[in-house]
Amino acid sequence: MTTFKTLLLLFLALASAQCIAQSTDLAPIQILLIGDSTLAPKNGFGDEFCKKFTANVSCFNLAKNGRSTRSYKAEGSWDKAIDILKKTAKSQKTYVLIEFGHNDQPGKPGRSTDLKIEFPANLTNYLIETRALGAIPILSTPLSRRSFKNDQLVRDLDEWAAVTKEVAIKNQVALIDLLDVSSKAIQKMGSKEADTLAIEPPGGVNKAFDHTHVGPKGAKFFADLVTPLYKQAIPDLAPYIIE
Repeated sequence: MTTFKTLLLLFLALASAQCIAQSTDLAPIQILLIGDSTLAPKNGFGDEFCKKFTANVSCFNLAKNGRSTRSYKAEGSWDKAIDILKKTAKSQKTYVLIEFGHNDQPGKPGRSTDLKIEFPANLTNYLIETRALGAIPILSTPLSRRSFKNDQLVRDLDEWAAVTKEVAIKNQVALIDLLDVSSKAIQKMGSKEADTLAIEPPGGVNKAFDHTHVGPKGAKFFADLVTPLYKQAIPDLAPYIIE
């Protein structure tokens, strides 16, 4: 038994060393995350997603709370991404992951966009500007909310996801259908388990519970869920993803 354990440990050590060697042989790349609070630091899954990559990937989580395709650009957040792209995108392979929808919906002054005209136009402009600076854009449909009615997940972002898909097809951009995958996963676990993915449980002391934002458990869950989608949609990223 001792010999078997020794051999197993030796095998694992060699495998780990091989993985490290392979990752260091890869050219450094950059990934920029552009989006709203479901992706942003502290209450989104973006930071956990960045942890899915090897050390030679510089992953910048530039997502911001409460932003839409309109307000993200209007308040200057997109300019920060542009600054990074201008400095490095032409010398280093760079991917820009773009995910909006939650705050583009009606009823949010200064943020809402028209579903048929402004929303697709804004997404398209992000793609055009990203490509013009030498980077590779990737579109994602929004993360599902976790509200239930009669044991069924409320699907209130489907129209925004559909338009995102249309923009991706029209512009020949890789698409991550996060809404579809996250909706199915949330429906499967049910409302009670889905509530455990929130910033804090219902009735928590800080009253921070909602059905949109995520705590550490939710961030890890959705990062684990979305990573295979990127690996499949963008094969060039696969060697940089930690299994």
